[in-house]
Amino acid sequence: MDLGARRVVVTQRFFDEAAAAFLRDAGCVVTIAELPPGQADGGLSHEQLAGLLDGAQGWIVGHARVTRELLTALPELSIVSRRGVGYERVDLEAARDLGRVVTIAAGGNDASVADQAIGMMIGVGRRFRETQAQMIGGSWSILMGSDLYRKTVGVIGLGRIGRSVVKRLSGFEARVLVATSRPDPAYAAQTGAVFVDVATLLRESDYVTLHAPLTPATRHLINAESLRTLRPGAIVINTARGGLVSDRDLLAALQAGRLGGAGLDVFESESDPSMRAVTDALIALPNVMAAPHAGASTREGLERTNMIAARCVVDVFEGRAPPAECVVADGRPGRGAAA
Repeated sequence: MDLGARRVVVTQRFFDEAAAAFLRDAGCVVTIAELPPGQADGGLSHEQLAGLLDGAQGWIVGHARVTRELLTALPELSIVSRRGVGYERVDLEAARDLGRVVTIAAGGNDASVADQAIGMMIGVGRRFRETQAQMIGGSWSILMGSDLYRKTVGVIGLGRIGRSVVKRLSGFEARVLVATSRPDPAYAAQTGAVFVDVATLLRESDYVTLHAPLTPATRHLINAESLRTLRPGAIVINTARGGLVSDRDLLAALQAGRLGGAGLDVFESESDPSMRAVTDALIALPNVMAAPHAGASTREGLERTNMIAARCVVDVFEGRAPPAECVVADGRPGRGAAA
């Protein structure tokens, strides 16, 4: 098939010219969806997505739900390329059944999200938000914060971002505890990280940072019961996925004064609008630093993930296998890669 006939639709914001030019140089026709200010593709309906993608062979997607119904309605679509690393909103079984390829931008945003996690640890521990609010109100009294230096930090999940966080923590001489389903003795020997179970990690950590995928097994991993086991004054950081933490239980623990604070880039309300009041209450607390799922949204991080997503599209169009770490589903005959 002539590559010139292949149309790629981008429904994610901040798709830079270098990535678009790469696609065009490969013979693709690039359409970048024009979304209203403040709207992301995760808020688009099935009908809106089907209309935007009609006749497309490639789709570079953000947080839209990729359902069996949508894939069935788009028979020409051969690749769904996530500009990110999560894929819980993609029906991978349907993609394989229908002969499609689903990829993620593995390795593109590790540094950006890890930087944000460390920044939130420091910001919440040093009470930056509370201090500035006081100064704006006219009070320059000093609020006592806490160091990250030589503290115990629990890292839940040891994928690319988790490892990037551990690497950064070495500069703070932190004691690092790691909970993962795949302990790595060689990694422990190299980094000094100690592999423990989640219960031990929660009991001994001053900071807990989440870097695990959202699965039925990890949903509400941090809940009322686990929050009660944390040290008084502990700080919870979630830059991974809304749903790993029960936001309602976290709100109750913060309101009760049991925690030092929280840094939150993700919320349950992203996928469950009925939780919006809980989100609003969380972000209003003075000891919570919040961001709108922006951990990967640096200029450099988006340039990296945009290009990885574009390269995956061209690889599939040209009959090549995208990098193995990027493929989460491949329904092409003889391929069968799975997450």
